Amino acid sequence: MLDIMLSLIPVFVVLIVVIAVILIGYVKAPPDQAYIISGFKKESKVLIGRAGVRVPVFERMDKLYLGQMTVDIKTEQSVPTSDFINVNVDAVAKVRISPLPEGIKLAAKNFLNKRPEEITRDLQDSLQGNMREIIGTLSLKEINTDRDSFSDQVMQKASKDMDKLGIEILSCNIQNVTDENGLIKDLGADNTSLIKKNAAIAKAQAERDIAIAQAEAERESNEARVQADTQIAQKQTELEIKQAELKILADGKKAEADAAYEIQSQEQRKSIETATVNAEIAKTQRQAELKQYEVEVEKQKLEAEIRAKADAERYRQQQEAEAALYKRQKDAEAKRYELEQAAQAEMKSAEAQKYAREQEAEGIAAVGKAEAEAIRAKALAEAEGIDKKAEAMKKYGEAAVIEMVMQALPEIARNVAEPLSRVDKITMYGAGNSAKLLEDIVTGTTQVTEGITQGMGIDVKSLIAGMLGGKLAAGEEKKTVIIQGSAAAESAGSEPGSPEAE
Repeated sequence: MLDIMLSLIPVFVVLIVVIAVILIGYVKAPPDQAYIISGFKKESKVLIGRAGVRVPVFERMDKLYLGQMTVDIKTEQSVPTSDFINVNVDAVAKVRISPLPEGIKLAAKNFLNKRPEEITRDLQDSLQGNMREIIGTLSLKEINTDRDSFSDQVMQKASKDMDKLGIEILSCNIQNVTDENGLIKDLGADNTSLIKKNAAIAKAQAERDIAIAQAEAERESNEARVQADTQIAQKQTELEIKQAELKILADGKKAEADAAYEIQSQEQRKSIETATVNAEIAKTQRQAELKQYEVEVEKQKLEAEIRAKADAERYRQQQEAEAALYKRQKDAEAKRYELEQAAQAEMKSAEAQKYAREQEAEGIAAVGKAEAEAIRAKALAEAEGIDKKAEAMKKYGEAAVIEMVMQALPEIARNVAEPLSRVDKITMYGAGNSAKLLEDIVTGTTQVTEGITQGMGIDVKSLIAGMLGGKLAAGEEKKTVIIQGSAAAESAGSEPGSPEAE
């Protein structure tokens, strides 16, 4: 492991050196400058607006300014023109280093690492010489009247020299042209006089034309005014005649309109009065119909409220009765179930005692058969008594149910009729009356008894009828016994010497 780490140390060292070289030699050229890196390669590497890496010690980097530069071109001494007039010219040229590779290569040989001011000073002499040559080929008038052509010729002449230096001329503008003897000013004065003369002549001719035009315009205006006044007078006369005719016609029409208006007003007044009377009659009829409709609606509303209250009260009473009946049914069933369970318990206890006595009787057989028979007979008698008691309790359970139902019926009837006693007034429509109300109460009670029959399986009507039939039969038997006893007593009393007769 150590050997591997030792073998990797040179690799790390080389990697660190490479990274350091990249970090130290990393350069980034702005768009207005060219970074020229030379050293290893035969051709230099040019960076414009991009980044690159320069190997320290082995490569060098030089800068070349590529921005626009202004060169002030002045003729320091008077230069004679083609017509031998000494002039001084002041011009300004805009130049830059050509962005083409060939132009950068030529400019790098002449302006490398120079500031823009130094470059413009180097170019100033060459441009001044070219402008002097062009001035000698032109006349004073050509220089002043066609300065664009003059500047184009200077650019064309100077471009040949500038291309050799890798410079591109963007523009050349003539700022000022002067001469030593003031000829340019005199030429301007002559032109001024000529212009003034021509202007005066033109002004006089214009004034004459204006006067002639004004006179002609006044004559035509006067004729037009007279003709217009004549036509106005004629038109006024015709207008007055037409107005008179129209007034006569208008007066007639007005009279007819007034008469027609009065007739129409009377007819409209009559129609309005008739319509008003009809509207009042219709309004009265409508109000009467509305009153009748309101009475009918109020009547139906009252009937609906009474019917709804009665239905709601009847439904509430029916639900309360059903709830009470259900409660009583469940209570009766519970009581009956308790009685049956008690009877069964008594029966099981009797059987257990009977069995115990039998076992005891068999265990004491040695005491004596007579005593065992007596004990057995006593046990059998007690068992039979318990059976009869259970049977009686079972029958008593049905009688208890009947008794509870009979006791509950008055309460059910009272609950059915009680809500009706709280009503102050009942208005019944149709064939209903007090007999119908009583019938509804009886029907409600009957529904309760039928609910007991369906819920508990106990026919209340049959039970009541059986109970009443039994009581009536018992009463008849008792009555027969009493009658027979009375007859026997009477027959015995008729015998002489009998104690009863006495």
